[in-house]
Amino acid sequence: MLTQQRATIDDLYNVPENGKAELVDGKLVGMSPTGSLPSLASGEIYFSLRIYAKEHGGGHAFPDNMGFIVNLPRRESFSPDAAWYVGDVATMKFLQGAPAFAAEVRSENDYGPKAERNIKQKIKDYFAAGTLVVWDVDLQSANVITVHRADNPDPPRVFRKDEIANAEPAIPGWRFAVSDLFL
Repeated sequence: MLTQQRATIDDLYNVPENGKAELVDGKLVGMSPTGSLPSLASGEIYFSLRIYAKEHGGGHAFPDNMGFIVNLPRRESFSPDAAWYVGDVATMKFLQGAPAFAAEVRSENDYGPKAERNIKQKIKDYFAAGTLVVWDVDLQSANVITVHRADNPDPPRVFRKDEIANAEPAIPGWRFAVSDLFL
């Protein structure tokens, strides 16, 4: 009987073809490259966070593919589509700990019952690791940004295309025009 060896953080640093992955249940879970609209959307969120960081400080903005190392029973890393991190960033390695804010932008394969279960579990994992706010961004829905807050998870707050979203209390004072997610 062959037993599969549990993947480690070192394995995460060496994902084949320098791909994007997360470490979940002792396995590297690969993440496919993203299409045009989700990439543009995550870029807009990062860009807005970067401007806020330069003007207000208080944390650091990160684009897609940043690794955050966490210590949960079933998850050891996150790689959100955009993130806000408060802490020391003076390293060439992945950051230790969860981001204060994470944006998960749905790609074309992030729909259906299995995808819904996965995103719900991932949001629970974010909260267990210490993330304060998670955005579930759905460019195909009228409810574009669903904001989940660790301190008040139910019901989540929804922002539509013509509204201004926030990530309180993770990023005090930051505001984001939902319409900026669209061309």
